[in-house]
This record gives sequence, structure tokens and C-alpha cells, in this order.
Amino acid sequence: MTTATIIQSLASGLLMGLLYGLVAVGLALIFGLMDVTNFAHGEFLMLAMYITFFLFAFFAIDPILAAPLVGAAMFLFGAVIYLLVVRFAMRAKANIGMVQIFTTFGLAILMRGLAQYFFTPDYRSINVSWLGGRTIEIGGVFLPVPQLVGALVSIAAFGALYFFMKKTDFGRALEATREDAGAVALVGIDKNKVFALGWGLGSALIGLAGAVMAIFFYIYPDVGASFALIAYVTVALGGFGSVFGAFAGGIIVGLVEATTAMILPPSLKSIGIYAVYLLVVFIRPRGLFGSI
Repeated sequence: MTTATIIQSLASGLLMGLLYGLVAVGLALIFGLMDVTNFAHGEFLMLAMYITFFLFAFFAIDPILAAPLVGAAMFLFGAVIYLLVVRFAMRAKANIGMVQIFTTFGLAILMRGLAQYFFTPDYRSINVSWLGGRTIEIGGVFLPVPQLVGALVSIAAFGALYFFMKKTDFGRALEATREDAGAVALVGIDKNKVFALGWGLGSALIGLAGAVMAIFFYIYPDVGASFALIAYVTVALGGFGSVFGAFAGGIIVGLVEATTAMILPPSLKSIGIYAVYLLVVFIRPRGLFGSI
């Protein structure tokens, strides 16, 4: 194994890791805001990829141009899901944790079943796009343009989220609600609006990721399952409730995955991810950047 091969593999892992981070940030945002794990997170990604595909198929909108539209559509979808489903699950008088788990898990099954019914189990793909199949060379390292643009989108989206949460009044309300949802009600902040915004933002982030991933991944009803599992591990690795930890954890997961693929057969590349996760759990149960 040459040095060039190692650098090439790690570069590819870094690009995918940034996308993993974008997928995981939305999950971490919702958990940090409400202590609710969205078990339909993978199905949200699947829906975003289908929206991207149909925008391309019916209106010839390239996935890169469609990304803001998909993000906006997923923002509305996430907010509506909170207002119509999750909000009522949070009112449970007993076993509230289990009620929330089964609510989002049931939502995942429903979304997957509807996708299979309306879209069929067939694999779809976007064969022609501005970025598809292109690569660029940087210092002897060949980088696929779709993954590179996806990584740049991830960095830009995380930067915009950080600015929103730290520099805007609504962002500060979001942070305050994360700290003490009961106290913010005393100063006139409607926590349901904040929670709906949180679900919308988390869904919008995964919408951006789905739009980019639709360029180079097959689209089918179960596509979100594997990415959701990686997202859960990434959030736990970075630290539950830590948005920065989720993003950093995604980068770590991508690099570990690439390193494992160099040592073991590619079909076993996930072993390294779970091994590192278990190591972190034993040494630092709250995650690398978590505070709970």
C-alpha cells in the first residue's frame, strides 16, 4: 500500500465524513433541543432523495439547484411532523420516553411503507447531472466532484447553523429552550414554536444532505436505514446533544471507515466505526464533546 493510496483513501473518507456530519447534525439538534431521538431520521433522508429525484425527473432541476428547494420542503415537513405527531407524543402522562421512541419508530415504518407503495421498491438514480461522474485532481489526489461539493455544502450549512444559533434572537431562544424549556415559558417564549423550528431546521439539514447524495447514491425506500445507523453512532460518538460533536463525529466516522476499508475487505468497513464507538463508550460514555 503506497502513500498515495493512503492519502487518496483518507481524502475520500474526509469528504464522506463531512456528509455524515451534516446528516447527524440534524439528529443531534433535535435531541439536544427536546431529548427526543428521531428514529425516522433515515426516512427523512430517503424522502429528501426522492424529492430531489422527482424535481429532476419532472422539471429537469439539477440536484445542486434543487438542494435549497429540498431543504425548504423538508423544513416544512419536519415542522408539520412535530406539530401533528411528536407534540402529542410529548404529552404522554406515563412512560413518555417509550411513547416518543415508538412514535418516531412507527413514523419510520409508515414512511417506508408509503414509499414502497407509491414509488415501488425499484432502485432509481439521477444519471445525468452537472456534477455526476466528474473528478478533479489536487496534488495528485483525485476527488469526485459530487462528494467535494457535498462536503462544501456541509461546511457551509454547519457554519450557517452556528451563525443562526449564536447571532440571532430566534437562535438564542432555541439555545435557551435547550437549557430550560420550562423557564423560557415564563418570559413569553412559546416552546412549541421553538420545537417546531428545531424539527424544521434538523429536517432542512438532512434535506440538503439528501439532495447531494441523490447524485451518487441509488434511491429506494430503504436507502435511509444504513445512513441513519451511522448517524446514531455519530451522535453518540460526538456526544448526545452536541451539534458540534455530531459534525466532528461525522468527520471521524468517515476517516475511520476509509482506514478500515484499507485494512479489511470493503464489505467490513463498518467494523472500524463500531469498534471506535465502543472504545469511546468505555472511556468517555458521554461522547467526545458531550456534556450529559
